[in-house]
Amino acid sequence: MMIRGVSIALLCVYVLLVVTQECTGKSVLSRNSSSSTSPPLPQRPISVNVGALFTYDSFIGRAAKPAFKAAMDDVNADQTVLNGTKLNIVFQDSNCSGFIGTMGALQLMETQVVAAIGPQSSGIAHMISYVANELHVPLLSFAATDPTLSSLQYPYFLRTTQNDYFQMHAVADFISYSGWRQVIAIYVDDEYGRNGISILSDALAKKRSKISYKAAITPGAESTSIESLLVSVNLKASRVYVVHVNPDSGLNVFTVAKSLGMMGNGYVWIATDWLPTSLDSMAPVGSETMDLLQGVVAFRHYTTETSMKRELKGRWKNGFNSYALYAYDSVWLLARALDVFFKEHNTITFSNDQNLTKTSDSSIQLSALSVFNEGEKLLEIILGMNHTGLTGRIQFDAERNRVNPAYEVLNIAGTGPRRVGYWSNHSGLSVVTPETLYSKPPNTSTANQRLYGIIWPGEVTKPPRGWVFPNNGKPLKIAVPNRVSYKDYVSKDKNPPGVRGYCVDVFEAALELLPYPVPRNYILYGDGKKNPSYNNLINEVVTENFDVAVGDITITTNRTRFVDFTQPFIESGLVVVAPVKAAKSSPWSFLKPFTIEMWAVTGAFFLLVGAIVWILEHRFNQEFRGPPKRQLITIFWFSFSTMLFSHRENTVSTLGRLVLIIWLFVVLIINSSYTASLTSILTVQKLTSRIEGIDSLIESNEPIGVQDGTFARNYLVNELNISPHRIVPLRDEEHYLSALQLGPKAGGVAAIVDELPYVEVLLTNSNCKYRTVGQVFTRTGWGFAFQRDSPLAVDMSTAILQLSEEGELEKIHRKWLNYKHECSMQISNGENSELSLKSFWGLFLICGVTCFVALTIFFWRVFWQYQRLLPDSGDEEERACEVSESSRSGRGLRAPSFKELIKVVDTKEAEIKEMLKEKSSKKLKSSQSGAGSSHSQRSDIP
Repeated sequence: MMIRGVSIALLCVYVLLVVTQECTGKSVLSRNSSSSTSPPLPQRPISVNVGALFTYDSFIGRAAKPAFKAAMDDVNADQTVLNGTKLNIVFQDSNCSGFIGTMGALQLMETQVVAAIGPQSSGIAHMISYVANELHVPLLSFAATDPTLSSLQYPYFLRTTQNDYFQMHAVADFISYSGWRQVIAIYVDDEYGRNGISILSDALAKKRSKISYKAAITPGAESTSIESLLVSVNLKASRVYVVHVNPDSGLNVFTVAKSLGMMGNGYVWIATDWLPTSLDSMAPVGSETMDLLQGVVAFRHYTTETSMKRELKGRWKNGFNSYALYAYDSVWLLARALDVFFKEHNTITFSNDQNLTKTSDSSIQLSALSVFNEGEKLLEIILGMNHTGLTGRIQFDAERNRVNPAYEVLNIAGTGPRRVGYWSNHSGLSVVTPETLYSKPPNTSTANQRLYGIIWPGEVTKPPRGWVFPNNGKPLKIAVPNRVSYKDYVSKDKNPPGVRGYCVDVFEAALELLPYPVPRNYILYGDGKKNPSYNNLINEVVTENFDVAVGDITITTNRTRFVDFTQPFIESGLVVVAPVKAAKSSPWSFLKPFTIEMWAVTGAFFLLVGAIVWILEHRFNQEFRGPPKRQLITIFWFSFSTMLFSHRENTVSTLGRLVLIIWLFVVLIINSSYTASLTSILTVQKLTSRIEGIDSLIESNEPIGVQDGTFARNYLVNELNISPHRIVPLRDEEHYLSALQLGPKAGGVAAIVDELPYVEVLLTNSNCKYRTVGQVFTRTGWGFAFQRDSPLAVDMSTAILQLSEEGELEKIHRKWLNYKHECSMQISNGENSELSLKSFWGLFLICGVTCFVALTIFFWRVFWQYQRLLPDSGDEEERACEVSESSRSGRGLRAPSFKELIKVVDTKEAEIKEMLKEKSSKKLKSSQSGAGSSHSQRSDIP
């Protein structure tokens, strides 16, 4: 009865402390017992007490206690720290119990400790943080990693190890790096386990992954309880397990998993830092333990390798782990902070807590607990410390977490763990040590993530798929639309599996390519009287009434927000179908092959070439000479007779023949093109429609037909702003054809808007009486809709791509959609058949350049002949005398004029040559007679 009374009393103390703190409404950091007068400079105390609270008999405790003692000895031996003040550590065993831990914390406070190091348990840390808050004693935990301990609720709690917030983000990055979308969390059901897994869930959500199932283990659970839990876990689809338990009992999970056959090929086990802590504490680890853990991936706190670390580790024969380093650094952190505290002339004083003195009537002497008056100041100094310890840089950020958190990624294979990389919040996953990357800019991009190869359970190097269909799992519930139209795509069937069609065959063919069996049940969706609403079908998948929807389901932007679609297995898009009629033949059809510009340029070139040939042939060819009227008729006749190559005039000049050859080549090309185009116009049937496409349909106010249940109606109303009153839902192909035949005036529709695959079937079944007008105005496809983040969707997309590459999709298409009548989908545009100048300007350019060159050569030759026919110097003297006589007589003789040049041009080439020959001989005789007279004069001289 006495023990029971003491226990109840201590529990009341804890409740009183919590209630006192939460009800007073006062800040726990505002207490101040400083005197109104300034005291003289204080002397350093001879010794100072520091508490250490942890579980002795545990993996962490057995490593921490020697570390505390080693740190205390090293601090007291170092004269540069505390300057003669002895650091004394008061130990208390929490014995893995929240109640005993709280009682131990109260016993520590009775010794007037200025700070407490511990506890190792997150649950105990939550409880005794209230004691630290009330008594203003800083609480430095070297092993409590629960992320919620960093909240403002515990201002005197400070973590000298890493926060599990960062470790869970490291695990999430690893899961995303491996490509898994769903995991199962196995965790101990206490503050440490629950809060850590909660952070993991948030981190995975940012990576578009999730925890599909949470398996909680009772603290201290027996193997039978763990076995029952793992059996239920093994029934789930996910094969990726994240284990977040306590170091002392965590190996039991793997022992049971091994016995259940869950450590083989296809399984993935990820353990947090508890597993390396256990293995480091058990060193050397036996082969039986290593056999349990083959292929497991684990995370361990990263600490830089230094000579001091190796020296400290050498003091341990066994049981050393990373928490020993954090315990050692915690003592040194507190010692350095106290040294700064004393150097700033602070004293250590305690005072009574007014709230606790009110309980003096109790048999428990709570008045023995004192408030550390300078606790807030010491906490401020600790938070501002910045030095390097065995665990790396010791500095705290604004949220009181250690800066530069980092972990090693370990893979247990063979005889022990091997490091495959690192993780830090600076660069994510990397094979380079974190301190090497701190000097570079942060880079956590997906492309920058890298690890060495991992050996997975079953001694495989290829990353497991991460999920399976368990043998005793539920079959896949597949919803199939129960269509009443276009049944070749999907419809009800009397034979198993109860459905048939193109879409079903594609789905079955893709399933056959998967490396695992998929049990499935097809369930018809709809009453069979009209096509079901596909949006409602998608909602059924979203609400998990179905696992997947298979059929002619269009992939739209809005639907992708709620479900995961596979790769499209057929192209689709909205088109307009309208009635068409044959275009009437025109008596002016012979003008349609060319555009107006083409006709004008061609006619101009006929006249131009005729004129140029006349110019070039006029001096040489008698057929191009005669009276002006005859010559004008010759130009026109020759020009247009070349169109049919029936010109009777022969060309004799070299330049004329050159121009004519080039022009006849141009005429040949023009004639051939004209003939081909005119033949097409007169022989190919032209179809026209008053609806030219979706734009003209929007501008009209006529009714539009759509297929009942599809997304076309919502698209026309929401995206194209067409009035809902204009939309007419149609049930099947018969309604389509009758509505088009009736037309808008007789209660039908002006046009139908539907998806391309349906339209192909409609046109062939209507014997090509209707056509699509305009272009496809949406580009989509059909796919299978899975629940969000379903891993099966990814595998099915890969299988569909394989079907496409191997030609299997085309074979299935021909099996179900082998049309009897092949119709051209779109009506042709008559204007597009006209030949424009754009197609022939190169020919006209060549012809024009040839004509220009020929004329240039011709006129240069004429001008040269004209220059030779001009009188020489002797003739000029005679002309000068004639000019003077004429001037005296009042009559003028004009100099050579343009008229004379034209006269030369009009003169036959033979006559010009004769004139030049006559002038040359006359000039020769003149020169000979001049030479004879000169000789006779020289003979008469005596």
